[in-house]
Amino acid sequence: MFGLDDKIASHSNGTTMLIVVGVSILLGLRHASDPDHLAAVTTLIASSRERAAQRAARLGFVWGLGHATSLFVFGLPVVLYSTYLPRPVQSAAETTVGFVIVALAVLLLARWRRGIFRDGHSHAHVPTRTGRGAFGIGLVHGMGGTAGVGVLLLATIHSRALAVVALALFAFCTAVSMALLSTGFGFTLGTAGIQRSFQRIAPALGIASLAFGIWYALGAQGVVPYLF
Repeated sequence: MFGLDDKIASHSNGTTMLIVVGVSILLGLRHASDPDHLAAVTTLIASSRERAAQRAARLGFVWGLGHATSLFVFGLPVVLYSTYLPRPVQSAAETTVGFVIVALAVLLLARWRRGIFRDGHSHAHVPTRTGRGAFGIGLVHGMGGTAGVGVLLLATIHSRALAVVALALFAFCTAVSMALLSTGFGFTLGTAGIQRSFQRIAPALGIASLAFGIWYALGAQGVVPYLF
């Protein structure tokens, strides 16, 4: 985003183990700040019945593990053999990411419409988002990101063994960063003031995520330009 990955990777010579490891960790930790990740994690946590920090951290980490799994599996051929997913598959995966963000936003808006967040309380019959669902969302999201600049930069490492280690660290650190990000959202959404006003905040958050998801899906199809 905004050339930050390139700046981070420029500090690696592709051969020194310690430097490559450090750069991979930084790339992974920064990865969660991408706008699509922020939108997905925000609506994932906000649409959950339980918005406590511990619950948010658990959902975020499971979501991040799913992301890291597909990022590693589909990124492995890239760093080893410079073999990429066919462009139509990449486009389809990115489009699916947009649809996932849209679905989460619609879910949040639907729960708001039913008054679930009124007075800072959720009705007991609302199902809690499961770890399995969060993991599945992460799998789709990670597949869409396998052509990202982080993976492409790791592919320039001369040693294949070192490249695999770097990719694994990069993937794992995305999961850690997403858990940290989700924890922060959980703390924020769990405060008394936000709990009381969430009924008013939810529609703005849902509409913004909905618009972003539609734009992201259209961008994957080349209909509108990506800004990031």
